[in-house]
Amino acid sequence: MIEFRAGVDEAGRGPLAGPVVVAAVVLDPRKPIDGLNDSKKLSEARRETLYPLIIERAWAYSVVLIEAEEIDRLNIFQATMAGMSRAVAGLAPAATLALIDGNKLPKNLPCPGRAIVGGDALEPAISAASILAKVSRDRLMIDLDKQHPGYGFAVHKGYPTPAHLAALQQLGPCSEHRRSFAPVKLLLDQGQLF
Repeated sequence: MIEFRAGVDEAGRGPLAGPVVVAAVVLDPRKPIDGLNDSKKLSEARRETLYPLIIERAWAYSVVLIEAEEIDRLNIFQATMAGMSRAVAGLAPAATLALIDGNKLPKNLPCPGRAIVGGDALEPAISAASILAKVSRDRLMIDLDKQHPGYGFAVHKGYPTPAHLAALQQLGPCSEHRRSFAPVKLLLDQGQLF
């Protein structure tokens, strides 16, 4: 029987705004992709070059968004775990093993799983998932920048940079901001005090 090993990784756990994006990828061993690595170690141009190759050559891939509202409801860890389970469940053909970047396995995986610390640099399928998640999220944040001008989402992608914190202070949170994250929560709490 052929083993369909899915690499699973996420992008966007740390930002104050936008979704967490989780990807699962089953690579085709007959169609290797040169240059796969942890998305954080690749330039934006390199990630954009690899993205269509992964889509074209993978046996299967799935990309799942966990929106800010669900992150606030579940907490960032539980939301990420739910996204990983959904991404693996979305693969067709179904994975027989999920290789998860990190040290924890989601509870509801539809197949056996193995957590690999630093897996995005060690396991090509996790590297591919890392790239799909990062590119998908960056593109989404550029779109959200057009819908919510003034925050600079296209530049900082929702991370808590000084420019983002200044815009948040000036404009207040928009619908994409995670209300449970400290800088946003603090601002909302201050608003309720006055």
